[in-house]
Amino acid sequence: MTTLQALGLSYHAGVLCILDQTLLPEKEEWVVVRNPEHMIQLIQRLAVRGAPLIGIAAALALANFAKSSVDVCQIQNAAKALRAARPTAVNLMWAIDRMLATPHLDGENLLQAALQMAHEDKMMCEAMAEHAFALIEDGDQILTVCNSGGLATVGVGTALGALISAHQRGKRIHVYACETRPLLQGARLTAWELAKAGVPFTLLCDSAAATAMQQKKISSCFVGADRIAANGDFANKIGTYALALAARFHKIPFYAVAPESTCDPECPSGASIPIEERADHEVLGVKGSFGEVQWAPPGASVFNPAFDVTPFSLVSGVILNTGIRYSST
Repeated sequence: MTTLQALGLSYHAGVLCILDQTLLPEKEEWVVVRNPEHMIQLIQRLAVRGAPLIGIAAALALANFAKSSVDVCQIQNAAKALRAARPTAVNLMWAIDRMLATPHLDGENLLQAALQMAHEDKMMCEAMAEHAFALIEDGDQILTVCNSGGLATVGVGTALGALISAHQRGKRIHVYACETRPLLQGARLTAWELAKAGVPFTLLCDSAAATAMQQKKISSCFVGADRIAANGDFANKIGTYALALAARFHKIPFYAVAPESTCDPECPSGASIPIEERADHEVLGVKGSFGEVQWAPPGASVFNPAFDVTPFSLVSGVILNTGIRYSST
């Protein structure tokens, strides 16, 4: 397999392209990845995002770099820089570590290793969707946050992928998509995917989610994960913890959906998960195809963690490609 086509990534004839997710839904623009430094920039500005996808994208960028006139030391340095591009999503570290474990660090061997991981990611997505299908009832109204569909993987996705798959298999569901402040991945990306798939959905402000639960609009919650600690605690987009707290109070089932590559056995609990803090300007205002607006006063102090940690004890369980790990509480 030397060609790979996913919703947010393309690899054909040695050319790696990503769909710039910062421009969605207004524009679908593909960007050719020039080198590892360019890939790091794309990852850090969220042009390519989603824990599984950034791991595969970084691996392919490293493979292409190795096909140029570079030595093993240069490959290892590029790998180290790619590995550190985003600190929370463990799939990135997992993918680069697998690349470095490949015998003979040359372009062809690294390319085959990256494409093998992409194939595995597709299979893991399908397995997660199958396990989740048994937990989704006809007529369910399901809450999700951020984007965990095909834009976040090379397969159908994790949490959102499972919901879209259930719809395609005949389950009559309605998805409630949190807008996901401050960068609106739910409003821009999840709504875009749901519309393309023909899944009925309602977009809501993050702060309206608890009220939707109180008004019995929500049957269950399915979210993604960027790192799962050994004890089951998991990091996901900021706001997930608050949703889990509200769901527990209202006795609503709450599941995280992620592949085994998101599990970090070296991380004992959520307290050990590094949480990325992003730039102030993401909270001080907004920018997009409409232009740029700053709504906060000059000099305002900002707290902008990209992720939060949800304790395993707070949720119903974690859906992996290998099966469902249920919480005992």
